[in-house]
Amino acid sequence: MLLLVFIQSSIFAEPIVFNEDGKFGLKNESGTVIVEAEYKKLIRLGDKGWIVQKGSRFGIMADDGKILVDTKYNYAERILGKYAKLKKGDKFGLFDEAGFEILPVEYSSIDLLFGGMFLTCRNYKYGVTDMNGQPILDNIFDDIYMPEPNKMILVYNGQQFEIESKRGEELTLPSDIRSLSDTSNFEIKELITKPGVTTGYYSVTATNYFLKLFSSISPAYEETIDELMFSQGADAAGVIMKFSWVPKFPFVYAKKYWKNLTAPNNGPLSEVKSNLKKELSE
Repeated sequence: MLLLVFIQSSIFAEPIVFNEDGKFGLKNESGTVIVEAEYKKLIRLGDKGWIVQKGSRFGIMADDGKILVDTKYNYAERILGKYAKLKKGDKFGLFDEAGFEILPVEYSSIDLLFGGMFLTCRNYKYGVTDMNGQPILDNIFDDIYMPEPNKMILVYNGQQFEIESKRGEELTLPSDIRSLSDTSNFEIKELITKPGVTTGYYSVTATNYFLKLFSSISPAYEETIDELMFSQGADAAGVIMKFSWVPKFPFVYAKKYWKNLTAPNNGPLSEVKSNLKKELSE
């Protein structure tokens, strides 16, 4: 029995990260090298995987050094300690610690929501999946956001709808969204916005419009940093010291800001466009 315990502990022992000439690798408890020191970064992923960076590209590796996801992605982010959000070009995908593709690399954004759900955006349309990547809401909505853990706002064809957990607990949508109308746990209601002032459109107030003009500043900044720094290998300190990114910053930032500003479905101008269409069709 003692021999069996020893064998099991040897097999399942946590690998040890070591550094050699500025690169990282893995050793076992006895000091034997499992993975040569050839990676710029090794980030633990779940219980048996690693996000690895080789050069300026990211991938996923197992404890024994087997590459589960090729190092071909220009950005990596760990979510909940066990998911890796990888980016290739301008598209994101989601993988687990075993390298299994939870969400394909075809989304412009993937973000964590309350209630153990992911918000996805594809072709300017938003949807929701569960933690296994199974769709709950298809990517047909103009916007989806959760102002509170127990509330979700959905915008579809210019109309806003709210899903709220009646018990006040964190909202988790069922896999079959149609069952929402058949349960006492949820309430679905249409949001009728009040007439605005000065703009002439009933759903946009002057204050809201002003705020929306600035709502793209933070996303544009983050996307600019992503493109200029993290795409260089996520070694932000080294890139900053080189100063090569400084001349590019205003141009890349302006491009990102304009893209967010003119987003057709949830940009600052989208409500005006939607309401103008309604006015013309009446």
